[in-house]
Amino acid sequence: MAGALVVATLLVLVLAGAAAVVIWRPAIDPVERPQAGNFAADRVEQGRRVAAGGNCTVCHTADGGLPNAGGRAMHTPFGTIYTTNITPDPDTGIGAWSYAAFERSMRHGVARDGTHLYPAFPYTAFTHLHADDMQALYAYLMTQPAHRYEPPQNRLPFPLNLRPLLAGWKLLFLDRDALAADGARSESWNRGHYLARAVAHCSACHSPRNVLGAEKGGSDYLAGGESEGWQAPPLNGAWSAPIPWTEDALFDYLRHGFSRYHGAATGAMAEVVRDGTSQIDAADTRALAVYIASFGQTGGTQDNAKLAAEIQATTYDQWRPAASPGARLFGGACAACHHAGEGQKMYGVRPELWLSTRLHLEQPDNLIHIILDGVQQPAHPDLGFMPGFRHALSDTQIAELGSFLRTRFAGKPDWADLEQAVARIRAGRESTK
Repeated sequence: MAGALVVATLLVLVLAGAAAVVIWRPAIDPVERPQAGNFAADRVEQGRRVAAGGNCTVCHTADGGLPNAGGRAMHTPFGTIYTTNITPDPDTGIGAWSYAAFERSMRHGVARDGTHLYPAFPYTAFTHLHADDMQALYAYLMTQPAHRYEPPQNRLPFPLNLRPLLAGWKLLFLDRDALAADGARSESWNRGHYLARAVAHCSACHSPRNVLGAEKGGSDYLAGGESEGWQAPPLNGAWSAPIPWTEDALFDYLRHGFSRYHGAATGAMAEVVRDGTSQIDAADTRALAVYIASFGQTGGTQDNAKLAAEIQATTYDQWRPAASPGARLFGGACAACHHAGEGQKMYGVRPELWLSTRLHLEQPDNLIHIILDGVQQPAHPDLGFMPGFRHALSDTQIAELGSFLRTRFAGKPDWADLEQAVARIRAGRESTK
């Protein structure tokens, strides 16, 4: 008994010592901001593409703020986290960071001063970046304009505001193993795998998370998730769309923000396309499409044009405006733009709602967001804009319209408690203004 007690005591001491070692990270001495001329132009350009693929500007720019100066509010189930300033300002940004400090933050989630970073910053993906991409990204960021700006303090409850706890989180969930190439796959597929996992961190939004906020893997990888109040559809072949995604459709969507059989990118995805996947090499956008499309490949062929015509014939073509309040709302507010046929296209592209993924999702949130606030910042200006109906339609009317769209064009049972969902999303948006 005494021997067991001694062993247990020693084990506790060893674990406590190991925890102390894991938790503590020394500060890395500041350096003089590197001069832009220190970096070769081709290396800076490579870094620009890495930054675009990683959506750095999207997350590190507040609404109406300066590029990369931070301050964007990331609303998580655990509280609100504000993104940091990654411009080369030496006082409020990363201008005093050496490459070693930068790399540690990207691979290990530890800031220059030794502070553990919250995984809202996706170092769980960036840890897999190739060394040359990491160096190029550092070169690019250090050559950008410096902006002196201190983002707001995070709003996290106790004890989640205690950063040392993140050391334990990393022990459980931070996998720093290098991504292995699959010799049975094409070079383009392997490139897409690297881009999706390490650079673009697609799973950060498109995979579900556990109760501790870590991405789920295995069969849950790319099985759909949530980001800033929007539902991120599955990318693992369990398509929510009525027409399965193809490589070409994915390329069009990621490169141009629009796919004929799936509609336009909106919400956070519009930002990802505008500042990310449309700004990298076209071959890399294609590689992402190859990788994602591979999850849904069945070996068969599908005549998407024929399927789209069949869906239209059984949904839109059978619609009668006076059938219900929701149908009348659609006729008055939506049909002028979202009509069938080859008539005049208003406000850019004309997404066909009967092909919309939003109507097939398990939750109505994405559709409600679009009806309330429209499309004010499309992935590309040529796609056009959509007015929002926040101030024109009541919660009841939006619920009636959403119910009509869901049951008529998707042919699925109505969402439960739809009016309450409208009220929740309306209030949530207004509370963040």
